[in-house]
Amino acid sequence: MASDITSLMTENRNVRSERLDCLSAQQIVALMNQEDAQVALAVRPALPSIAEAVSRAAASLRAGGRLIYAGAGTSGRLGVLDASECPPTFGVPEDMVIGLLAGGSAVFVSAKEAVEDDIAQGRTDVRALGVTERDFLIGVSASGRTPYTIGALQEAGGVGAGTAAVSCNMDAEMSKVADVAIEIDTGAEILTGSTRLKAGTAQKMVLNMISTGAMVLIGKVYDNLMVDLRPTNHKLVVRSVNMLQQVLEVPAEQAGDLLERSAFNVKAAIVMGLLGVELQEALARLEQADGFVRQAVDRECPS
Repeated sequence: MASDITSLMTENRNVRSERLDCLSAQQIVALMNQEDAQVALAVRPALPSIAEAVSRAAASLRAGGRLIYAGAGTSGRLGVLDASECPPTFGVPEDMVIGLLAGGSAVFVSAKEAVEDDIAQGRTDVRALGVTERDFLIGVSASGRTPYTIGALQEAGGVGAGTAAVSCNMDAEMSKVADVAIEIDTGAEILTGSTRLKAGTAQKMVLNMISTGAMVLIGKVYDNLMVDLRPTNHKLVVRSVNMLQQVLEVPAEQAGDLLERSAFNVKAAIVMGLLGVELQEALARLEQADGFVRQAVDRECPS
């Protein structure tokens, strides 16, 4: 098994972190910060592929499909994390963005590394979700060779779903079974083989781009505001009021009153405030505009 991974960049030793155990706390964090500073630059060459994944994910969501992440270990946990943030941030249903983690939800807090080697389980988990051609599945694996993730990609592709692979090695095995290959050369880790470090950071960046970009493209954002959030606690209510103040240029009390009149629907409150209409008309306008606030209020993007 060792020969399978020795050629991977993510398994190489980092010459800059040799004698790591001889460094002080200050030296360790300085070196880690120096290494982390290269991650965003490593992601940059993959931006065209990431943009393609964003477009495909948005198309699936518009068609009533789902965005699904599949992975093992840190990679799988990052997918679950990104999926879990989408409902409160963008107001989407719980089952619109899903994270498949090898070994199931219990593995999120208690590592069980052997589960990543089960290619059949990857296929089984995808079948259990009832994946169809409307869905878009993204396999996430630092090595780019995780059997569970490859199985998930193969099963999804076999039923006609769109697929993408996010890996941190070039010419990754996983890339060969995906429609879109996203490969990030993060190089050797400061702690040899610990891909929860730079590779994990790079994967988090990519998943941030994909989910956020897709949500922008399906109308979940107005300007740079998360106008489809669910104001389910005090902080989010305050954030909603602040957004209305910024968009409508009104005092907090007026924004709060408008939020209540809109039944805590920030999008509707914006349309109500900008056009001077009541809730039912605001909702009708949003429906005609497929949920895009800008179109609902007839405002063009600035040139």
